[in-house]
This record gives sequence, structure tokens and C-alpha cells, in this order.
Amino acid sequence: MSDEKNAEKTSKNKPKTGAGRPSREQAEDAVRVLLRWAGDDPAREGLIDTPARVVRAYEEFFAGYDHDPREILSRTFSEVDGYDEMIVLKDIRFESYCEHHMVPIIGRAHVAYLPEHRVVGISKLARLVDAFAKRLQIQEKMTAQIADTLNEVLQPKGVGVILEAAHQCMSTRGVHKAGVTMVTSRMLGTFRSDPSTRREFLAIVGTPGVMSMPNT
Repeated sequence: MSDEKNAEKTSKNKPKTGAGRPSREQAEDAVRVLLRWAGDDPAREGLIDTPARVVRAYEEFFAGYDHDPREILSRTFSEVDGYDEMIVLKDIRFESYCEHHMVPIIGRAHVAYLPEHRVVGISKLARLVDAFAKRLQIQEKMTAQIADTLNEVLQPKGVGVILEAAHQCMSTRGVHKAGVTMVTSRMLGTFRSDPSTRREFLAIVGTPGVMSMPNT
């Protein structure tokens, strides 16, 4: 790949300014405003570097906006020696953020598909989860996004996705109910139409919600 193409690829992965996206300096100023609103002094020693740290942290928390989930699945493999059974990647840890309160959603995803002709590297399934998790989210939408994208790109016989997560918007504020796990699922193709396929998937991942989920 040429230097020019490498530079273009790198630039696409950087947070963009312009087109309505604030600059880093504007983002840091916004953090200072919130610190003052909370009742503290952003100029005191312990908080001087906090705005820059928060902005750097947000670049990690919301890195999913800079990745195309469909592109993650673009490289597939057809040489599977006729393998046509279910493929499952379970217990994929993810961290996301509630779009209503901007507090953490911490959980795990179970992703499965029944291949038609092609398969994708297993790391790509984990990357697909992260591409949607590292955005402002609600769990129901994230579940559908993962399943629909996998179904659209790979066009398998079926797709199953289950998310289990603890929501700090529920455990650290509002009703203050710690230890509660939310479970969502989306079944497409044979996972929806064939009860035996669905049962096999559920047996592989175990009963969702039984294991304790962290609230931190």
C-alpha cells in the first residue's frame, strides 16, 4: 500500500473536526464548564489536567464512531472443507455508555451464525461487537445492530445474538438497583424459524442472566 493510501486510511480513523464536530480544545473547555457546574474549580492542582484526560478517555470510550462495522466483516473465507455447523463466540466482554445518562453499560455478548458458504475470522466478531458498543447506546438497539450487520454482510442461514449487561444508570442513580442484569436477544433466519437451532444456541451459551454481572 502506498504512503498516500496509508495516510488516507490513518486520517479516516482519527476523530474528525469540522462538519459540526467540535475541536479538542472546545471539548476540553466543555469539561471545564461541567467541573464548574459540579461546584469545583478546574484551575486547582488536582483538576488542571482533568479536561485533557477526559477527552482522551472519550476517544477510547467512543472509538466505535470511527469504524465501519460492515468493513470489519468484509474479509471472509470460503475454504472451510464443507463446514456447515453453527459458529458461536460467547462471553465477549463489552463496555458501552447509556445514551440517556452517559454512564457505563458493562456486559457480555454471545454471537452465533450458521454459515451458508463463507465464514469470518472470529476476532472480527469481537471487533463487530466493539464497533457498536463503543458508542452512545441502548442495549436493545445494539443487539439489533450486531445481528442485522452480521446477517447483511455474511448472508448466512441464520444469526443469533444475546447481550447480557448491567446498567449503571440503574445501579448508581435513579432506582439504585445493583446486581440487576438486562438480557436482550435477536434471532434471524434459522435461529428464528427452527426451534432446534435456537435450543442448540441457548444450550451452548448457557442460561442468560444466571451468572452475576459486574456493576463497575
